[in-house]
Amino acid sequence: MNELWNQIDLFWTWLTTSSQWHGGDGIPHRLLQHVYYSGVALVCAAVIGLALGLLVGHTGRGGFLAISLANVARAVPTFGLVLIVVVIEYSITPVLVALVALAVPPILVNTFEGIRGVDADAKDAASGMGMTGWSVLWRVEVPMALPLILLGLRTSAIQVVATATIAAYPGFGGLGRYIIDGLARNDYQLVVGGTVLVVLLALIVQAAFAALRRLLVSPGLLGSARSS
Repeated sequence: MNELWNQIDLFWTWLTTSSQWHGGDGIPHRLLQHVYYSGVALVCAAVIGLALGLLVGHTGRGGFLAISLANVARAVPTFGLVLIVVVIEYSITPVLVALVALAVPPILVNTFEGIRGVDADAKDAASGMGMTGWSVLWRVEVPMALPLILLGLRTSAIQVVATATIAAYPGFGGLGRYIIDGLARNDYQLVVGGTVLVVLLALIVQAAFAALRRLLVSPGLLGSARSS
């Protein structure tokens, strides 16, 4: 317990130091960099994962291939991918590519499983009412699959926020800069400060998705999918 309080005291002392809130190495600047990297990667991953997941889930074609590719992407070590590609091109692009590769699989798999798991009777009833295939997708399948889709997005968002710290290793910014610099300088307070900020940001993202789920998903579906 004493060790925990020591960690909290280290973080609070670091956080309340006025120099941490100004300049290019200040918390606001590093936080904006981290959110930018994470946001760009998540948007790109969502476009890819949602499009593929909706397509293969709705048509029932290519599901095995899509899931297999997603599993292959999961097996790629994100840190190793960043280092290899940075050697070829020193820019933030390799970091974003690695983060996108990390974020696509949960979105793709959950979207596919959510669409595929929609009750066949509901789809047949919608078709019997004269809905086209795409109308069935957007008006029946997507709303019913929304809890799983949001779960995939939430999982990817938290993973990306946590992993975006690797942007600091090849020399870019973000909250990971505090951790890398702290380790290099043997500055334990800096390491603790950066780590806690990343954890807090991940918790904020999780809370935001929980609120979004309550806002977008119908109460009936929330009750049936509470386990997720």
